[in-house]
Amino acid sequence: MDSSKHLIAVIDAPGDERDALTRAITCRDMAVLAASDIERLPDNVALVVARVGVVPREQWALLAARVPTLVVSDSREDQALFQAVESGLLDHVVDPLRHSELLRRMIRKAVELSALARERERDRARLKELNESLETHLALLRMDQQSGGHIQRRLLPVNARTINGIRFDYWFAPSLYLSGDFLDYQPFNERFSAFYFADVSGHGASSAFVTVLLKYLFIRWLNEWDGQGPERLAATWLKALNRELQDTDIGKHATLFVGVIDHEAKTLHYSLGAQLPMPILVTDQGLTRLEGEGMPVGLFPDIEYPSLSCDLPPDFRLWLCSDGVLECLPGKTLDTRLMELEQLVSESETLERLRDRLVQTNALLMEGETADEESQDRNALPDDLTIMMVSGFGHAD
Repeated sequence: MDSSKHLIAVIDAPGDERDALTRAITCRDMAVLAASDIERLPDNVALVVARVGVVPREQWALLAARVPTLVVSDSREDQALFQAVESGLLDHVVDPLRHSELLRRMIRKAVELSALARERERDRARLKELNESLETHLALLRMDQQSGGHIQRRLLPVNARTINGIRFDYWFAPSLYLSGDFLDYQPFNERFSAFYFADVSGHGASSAFVTVLLKYLFIRWLNEWDGQGPERLAATWLKALNRELQDTDIGKHATLFVGVIDHEAKTLHYSLGAQLPMPILVTDQGLTRLEGEGMPVGLFPDIEYPSLSCDLPPDFRLWLCSDGVLECLPGKTLDTRLMELEQLVSESETLERLRDRLVQTNALLMEGETADEESQDRNALPDDLTIMMVSGFGHAD
């Protein structure tokens, strides 16, 4: 048989009527096989045309479940015709020899619909298989992300640590399992301590890997420092880090603030690369933003970073926030959000107080209780949120 033809089986009693029905169905796209019962049907039959009275009543349902079936009859009043149709057969044709063209069209349509149904079933099975595979991979990825996030948090410094009378504290809240935000603070000796605050572009594993690199380089360069020229250390460190990120060619850059505190002179030496928002210094004299500006780290080659300094009074609070904090604040412009942040900082004596105020503010935004329509669509954590507070002097180690 031509493999391009559909094989149609005719179940009828042997004789002239079966032969005539076979000839009526046979055409260029259909080959016909005559059979006397359903047990003799080959597996590649596309459709069955069965005559009422030839197939036992109890076998109609089995036949319909096995292969698409049309039933033919010489009379509309044949009770067996009703029983066959009620068993789930596709359709019926009365007096098929007089309606041979209609019968052929019904067969073609039934074969086409059956092929589509099988294709849908294959697609459904394939989709189920792909979904199960995807769920497995997502579960593995989630486990990897969770493990990576746990390791990253272990790399963070001890929270609420006092170094040479200055207290370092932070709040770290990733939007995903892994964060592009990172910070660290370390003592150099009794006179100097150093810290940095970073926000790596993007989210997920690639950004988190850069924070691991920052941690390694910060410790290495601090150990290599000879304690001379503290006013130049931050700028030198940023320049070297910019070169390192350029050499890795991973397409990542970061905003950074690096500070070196001279505990004897009570001076902060610092440098920065595109830090936003700028660090906020709160003293008895009021609130001020630290001065300075610099290019993002890792974005452009051969960048020089500024060497800046400011005096620190005996009692101060230095606040550093990632730009994700601004997403928690109302206001349509950057300036209004920065002013809102300064207001919250001025009213917060502790890190916990500022954190709670930000959480409350963001909850109001989520509930739509602000007039800022653009803010109402934000997620609870639209970006990584990190806050660092440096305060002193006079804290007990």
